[in-house]
Amino acid sequence: MIRAAVAATLLAGLLVVPGLSGTAQADPAAFHSGDGLTLVSATPDGTRTWHLVVSTPALSRPVRVNILLPEGYADSPARYPVLYLFHGTSGGADDWLNSGNAAAATDPYPLIVVMPDAGYNGNGGSWFTNWFDQHTPLGVANWETFDIAQLVPFIDDNLRTITDRSGRAVAGLSAGGFGAFTYAARHPDMFSSAAAFSGAPDIASNPVAQAGAAGIIDATEVGLDGVEPDAMFGDPVVNRINWQGHDPATLVTNLGHTALALWSGNGIPGPLDSPSVQIVQDALVEGAAHASTLFFAQEARKAHVAYVLDDYGRGTHSWPYWTRDLAQFLPPLMAAFAHPQATPTTISYRSIDKTWMQWGWTVVNRRTAAQAFSGLVNASAGGFSVSSPTATTVTTPALYTPGDHYRASAVGGSAPATIAVSPSGQLTVPVTPAVGHSTVTITLVRN
Repeated sequence: MIRAAVAATLLAGLLVVPGLSGTAQADPAAFHSGDGLTLVSATPDGTRTWHLVVSTPALSRPVRVNILLPEGYADSPARYPVLYLFHGTSGGADDWLNSGNAAAATDPYPLIVVMPDAGYNGNGGSWFTNWFDQHTPLGVANWETFDIAQLVPFIDDNLRTITDRSGRAVAGLSAGGFGAFTYAARHPDMFSSAAAFSGAPDIASNPVAQAGAAGIIDATEVGLDGVEPDAMFGDPVVNRINWQGHDPATLVTNLGHTALALWSGNGIPGPLDSPSVQIVQDALVEGAAHASTLFFAQEARKAHVAYVLDDYGRGTHSWPYWTRDLAQFLPPLMAAFAHPQATPTTISYRSIDKTWMQWGWTVVNRRTAAQAFSGLVNASAGGFSVSSPTATTVTTPALYTPGDHYRASAVGGSAPATIAVSPSGQLTVPVTPAVGHSTVTITLVRN
């Protein structure tokens, strides 16, 4: 469990975060459009806070992005790690500033914090996905594209950040905790740490979790966002694979190289609660989040994926607990940033996407179905196993000497006997499974 005493011990041992020194001249924050985002406005608020409004074709209307800079940012040439911090359902970009004490909590640390809107106008929420239905009354809603493909590079281009996963983390409360874990699971090469505070890290793996998640998401869509049911992920039965393909518990093996931390109460009012009408709902929602958290932990244990869980007992779905969670998360996060893990030499990853890129590997499935699971297992310079029911082309990272040739030995299917290394140092390996096989193992040996 992550407790205050442990956090204090970690904080006392912090070293300088790698990448914080440099020779470039310091400069104040200055924002400009790019990476698919148009900067509508950028307003400073004191020495640390910026309030941005951006627009993008990925979303039907402009959204807010709040940023906390570290003290002394304008006077230092350093590069800083970034925490992407998400709010929950019916929230907005201001929530962590106004209710979560984020400015005071992060003030001691050399850290940039990015807090974007995760829904339109605080009505409901996005659930951090490109919506299955793009024709609702809310219009275009490609939230994963916005957060992952646009906002992250926009922040890296506009601020002095550490621009790889060793200096990037993601966290959130409630639905934002789901967002943190789904992004980490779908893009593990982007985030070294992920945290969920009363989150929903299992929406499809366990049948009980899926039933609860389907009800909550349906209530968000219909009751809060004012759109039809199943707009976000599709029908939970007919489009189950889409739910699974965004579910952190289903994708838990993708998280083997990510530092995972979860906090949850059991829904019984606890020491930080005050009597109110809202407390009944807060208790019920926290109970559902608690179950989802435990179901995720169960899947992680089965897959031998490490995590830290603070199952702190009494507590409801409310800000006093999330404020405490964030404060407890920050010291071990900074310790992790100070001692980043090396990029793994062997990776495993699975996805429902037809084409995907992770850790420098690119997989292109030659299938007709828009969504089906495919994956790499134990991929390294010496070879890989590719799991796919159809022919697939695998392109490696730049691991080899240009002009060399490699022999490809295939088990469970076929591949070209000899493959030339490209000028960029990559091998492109077309793989075809044999009849009755869905996994092909390729061994690569230099000629």
